[in-house]
Amino acid sequence: MRRFVCLVVLLLFTIPFGISVTGCAKKSSVQYCSGNSGPVIGQATAITLSPRVYGVSINYGAIGATPHPAATDCQGNSVTIQNYTYGSSDTTHTIVDVNPATGALCAGTWNRNSGGGVADYTYCNATNKSGTAYIVASGEGQSSNPLPVYVHPTVTSIVLGPPSQDCLTDPATNCSPAAYSTSQTSCTVDPNTGCCTTPLATTTNYVANSCLSQNTTGQLAARVYDGPPSLQNNISCRVGHLTYSAQSDKIVTFDQNGVATAVNPGSTVITASVANAGSTAGFFSTCPPYSIDLSVPLTGAKTVTVNPNNPQPLNAVVKDKNGVVLTGLDLEFVSTTPTTIPGGSTITPLFPGSAGITAICQPPSCNPSPFNQIGLFGNGTPIVSNNLTVNAPGKNSTVLYIASTNSQYIVPVDFSQPNATIAPVRLPFVPNSMVIDNAGATIYLGSDNGLMTFNASSNGFTSLDPTTPGNVLAVSPDDATIVVSDPNRKLVYLTSSKGITSQYGGVGTHAEFSPDSQTVYITTTTNKLLVYSTLTGWSSITIPAAATDVAVTVPSVGAFLSGPTTTARGQCPITTTTTSNGLPSSTNEFYPDAGVSAPKSDMLAATNDGQHILGATASPAALTDLFLPDGVPTGACPSTGALHFNATPNAPSTLAGVTATAITGVDPASDSSIAFVTYTGTGGVLPAYTPQTGSMSNIALTGSAIAPVAGVFSADNSTFFVGTSGDNNVHLITRSISGTPSTWTDDPAKTIKPNLTPATGTSAVPNLLVQKPRKSTS
Repeated sequence: MRRFVCLVVLLLFTIPFGISVTGCAKKSSVQYCSGNSGPVIGQATAITLSPRVYGVSINYGAIGATPHPAATDCQGNSVTIQNYTYGSSDTTHTIVDVNPATGALCAGTWNRNSGGGVADYTYCNATNKSGTAYIVASGEGQSSNPLPVYVHPTVTSIVLGPPSQDCLTDPATNCSPAAYSTSQTSCTVDPNTGCCTTPLATTTNYVANSCLSQNTTGQLAARVYDGPPSLQNNISCRVGHLTYSAQSDKIVTFDQNGVATAVNPGSTVITASVANAGSTAGFFSTCPPYSIDLSVPLTGAKTVTVNPNNPQPLNAVVKDKNGVVLTGLDLEFVSTTPTTIPGGSTITPLFPGSAGITAICQPPSCNPSPFNQIGLFGNGTPIVSNNLTVNAPGKNSTVLYIASTNSQYIVPVDFSQPNATIAPVRLPFVPNSMVIDNAGATIYLGSDNGLMTFNASSNGFTSLDPTTPGNVLAVSPDDATIVVSDPNRKLVYLTSSKGITSQYGGVGTHAEFSPDSQTVYITTTTNKLLVYSTLTGWSSITIPAAATDVAVTVPSVGAFLSGPTTTARGQCPITTTTTSNGLPSSTNEFYPDAGVSAPKSDMLAATNDGQHILGATASPAALTDLFLPDGVPTGACPSTGALHFNATPNAPSTLAGVTATAITGVDPASDSSIAFVTYTGTGGVLPAYTPQTGSMSNIALTGSAIAPVAGVFSADNSTFFVGTSGDNNVHLITRSISGTPSTWTDDPAKTIKPNLTPATGTSAVPNLLVQKPRKSTS
């Protein structure tokens, strides 16, 4: 009875609890792919091995890996399979053997039951048997696509080239059965070579030793070798699919079939990869620009008048040698006088003045090339447009800075102020040279003790850099680089706000930058021309005799050099192409002779209209106009030989009444209307030359002035400021446009007396002048 009671009590407690638990339980629901049965969502229904068409390529005896399988369910969602089993279609294990547990591949036969404690599938025994086998991965009742594995002799070299036209005598990858697999067709295979008997037909072929125009395509192929390139060592039909990649995908892109699409002008190294090895197989060239036509939109004009602060868009049409219009290029638009009219695809003059504007396709931002391929098909070289002249009418004021190589002072003269002359500012040392940057913010003065900087905004001395003593020769148009020549250490420095950036041996005398700031030409005291390019670095060029001055052409495709014979150098290199192992490369003679042999000149200058190179000599006192009837050559560099300038020397014009000990400058106006010659010696006149008419005249200097020793134009070309010996003053030679042609006179009422305190002796000739424009107050 007691047992019965206990049983009843136990039931009373357990049954309700059990009922409660059972009532809360939920049966898990199954989601089928379709309907109420069949495959379940989340279960594997497909396994993929990639690259499913291109497969894997392995050298004899090499160990590889099966790419990790990707499993998906019926909705394409990724699912996980914990364990895969791998199998090979090669049941004899002599071509491709696979570790069934890991998918590790052996191009031959894995070790099995080796003994000695060596685990199975540790090392691969080469059988040196070529062929193709297929690997399948299985798991959870599903099997993958068969992945082709190509086994072949060891790849030693790959040579890029056009598709083969004859698979028997010139096997290439387009003769491979693997190439046919991408076209989903089959071919008849020659059992002796493993090649298809006919090459796979292609619509567009890559042409070796040539270039493709932008947006055109070409089918690439390669010859693969297992030794020195020869027909006997050609294994192109056994290696499967190659993958191509470019060092720069801005030049060319490839699809999975090896079809190349030309993107932007330039050349780049192409790498072909196969059998876990990459090879520099060749290079690809997208055709460079052949011409750049710069004009005003709608009108097509090559000269335009634009008021200051008004924008004027420009239009550049770029074509390659095949006449294809190129788009999307990174062109540089540069100005010969960026202080007043900065360069750009839209021109907005800041001050009245004139400028020559050009568009440049400048490597490496446009038409780049590896160094050993510069010049090949025209890649790696600059392409320059025609010169477009921009005139900004009006007048501006000027801030003139006056110094002397025999005074420790600099005198600013601000013509926009009622009291123009500002008090002299003392410098730490006597300057030997002076230049101003194009922003008009900083003046650089050379000295034997270092490079001095002067703030042109606050009119105060800024700093001294003792690491760069010597003469300051030039400042780049972008204001980033200053050229200084140190005659004591016999070094030429390129310096910036961060200090010396580069240096080269030599004593520089004059320097001039190209308007894009990419190249600077430096004459020296010896028969060496130094050229520094941001693309090619330093070049030391032997010339017939020491050049005394340099003038960069407009547009900037080279430079003229003064000396006993006036010569010229072009920026287009002379390219020599050689081929090694099927790969072309180039060697270059940079800045070669440009075919000019003209009369002697001491100082030179180029006019902004691109039509004249003006040279002057002290003995005899004369000026020679090297007329360029066809202008400066533009467009692409010649495919062979050097760039030549067609310079026709006009008869020298005598500098009448001048007895010169030295020519100190030839200064053309930015609108190319006139040029003045400055000199040391006697004569009391300022020689003036009109390029358009070829006429020479003299402007009489007033007072006790003996010679015009240095000069600088105002930005609007209305005034030529000239420092004179004899009176140690600065004369203002002003233009009157009331008559035709314009007349220039020296107004004694405007003469400036800087009163520079001499460092030695009794006089300081104002032979250092620079200016910056100011808004006119009149």
